[in-house]
Amino acid sequence: MVEILNKTLNIPIIQGGMGVGVSLGNLAGNVAACGGMGVISTVNAGYREKDFMKNPFEANIRALKDEIKRAFNIAKGKGMVAINAMVAVSHYEETIKAAIESGIDAVISGAGLPLTLPNLTKGTATAAAPIVSSAKAAALICKRWDTKCNVVPDFMIIEGSKAGGHLGFKKEEIIDGTAPALEQILPEVLTAIEPYEQKYGRKIPVFVAGGVFDGKDMAKFTKLGASGVQIATRFIATEECDASLEYKNMVVEAKEEDITIVKSPVGMPGRALLTPLIKRLNAGEKFTPDRCNQCLTACPHGNLTPYCISRALIEAVKGNKEDGLFFCGANAPRIDKIVSVEELMKEIEIEWRENS
Repeated sequence: MVEILNKTLNIPIIQGGMGVGVSLGNLAGNVAACGGMGVISTVNAGYREKDFMKNPFEANIRALKDEIKRAFNIAKGKGMVAINAMVAVSHYEETIKAAIESGIDAVISGAGLPLTLPNLTKGTATAAAPIVSSAKAAALICKRWDTKCNVVPDFMIIEGSKAGGHLGFKKEEIIDGTAPALEQILPEVLTAIEPYEQKYGRKIPVFVAGGVFDGKDMAKFTKLGASGVQIATRFIATEECDASLEYKNMVVEAKEEDITIVKSPVGMPGRALLTPLIKRLNAGEKFTPDRCNQCLTACPHGNLTPYCISRALIEAVKGNKEDGLFFCGANAPRIDKIVSVEELMKEIEIEWRENS
């Protein structure tokens, strides 16, 4: 059990936010209903809206509010419902404000340092949590939040190099295995935030992510001082996941050789399935978008981008194996079947308690 801003996680498992459209209200609500924290990805949440191409911002905000309401209706007061808002996206602040207005329990923010997040959450009932990959980033965020806003994170997530999607490490250290392991980063982060816990007289719960697969992994990290874990890829292979059945089957059928490190147009490395799109990009082909919605602030946009990551992720969630970008974690090959969220949560919880 973990307390976060007067709310309780009976099972300290956070379902990682996955965009575009992989983790929306249905998945998040069902995870929360089991006592965990379900997370809605805000990245182009409105991709299915009729006016998405013409009015992407309006479509995304409208859809996000609908998905938050949907999640709360499913959760029925249990667990917590959060959003994942990438610092690198356009309309970052407007999106978070809309989520807070909708009563979201927490905002989780990464893909950059969320230095201004407490400007939006302070004084509200919404918890604020940064995603970090090092003790240096954790210390910097705590210092900035402390000096500028007189607050510290309500909780924090450490994302290791085995995660799916965008990664906070250099491509070379991910590939050659020299990126620091979670077992190394966790104690360093706990030491870095300790002065701020003492100053504010409360614990900052730390969750670890990236390579956490089962309850045994969860027990290992909670013994090392983590309050819980964040798991993403395993939730793709659930009946309640908002992605297409084709996406889920691709994860279930994935083998070691099907996982690769890709370069995102925003300049960050990411882990994904080796699909025909990735093979064509590796061969030097470019796929200039017909229209750019400027959804990512760090993207070069238009003719300067090798491909539109937003469009590729949308094709993936629809199940387009040829043109989709299917993000997944390093442990995807260990997943062998699609189960319900309830089954998965119970399995991990039982293993965790047996090994704690």
